[in-house]
Amino acid sequence: MIARIVKLTLLPDKIGDFQQLFDRYRKDIAAFPGCLHLQGLQGTAKTNIFFTYSHWDSEESLNKYRNSDLFNEVWPQAKEWFQEKPEAWTTNML
Repeated sequence: MIARIVKLTLLPDKIGDFQQLFDRYRKDIAAFPGCLHLQGLQGTAKTNIFFTYSHWDSEESLNKYRNSDLFNEVWPQAKEWFQEKPEAWTTNML
């Protein structure tokens, strides 16, 4: 099992748009084969910094999602709202 952590720094005026997008697709992403958990987190001091935190049964499943129609529907919308380049980490669960 792996965890995927993605840091997203948004343009401040796009926070609401991102939250709506995440809410709209949350269940679909969580139901994607191999996704075991999905959570969105928002910074408290810097409210335009968000993290997505997900658990996957394997890196293969994560990569299938990253190459899916669902990902290709969500990501192009979100990436227009980034203030900085996203950072991502794939980690083994201890």
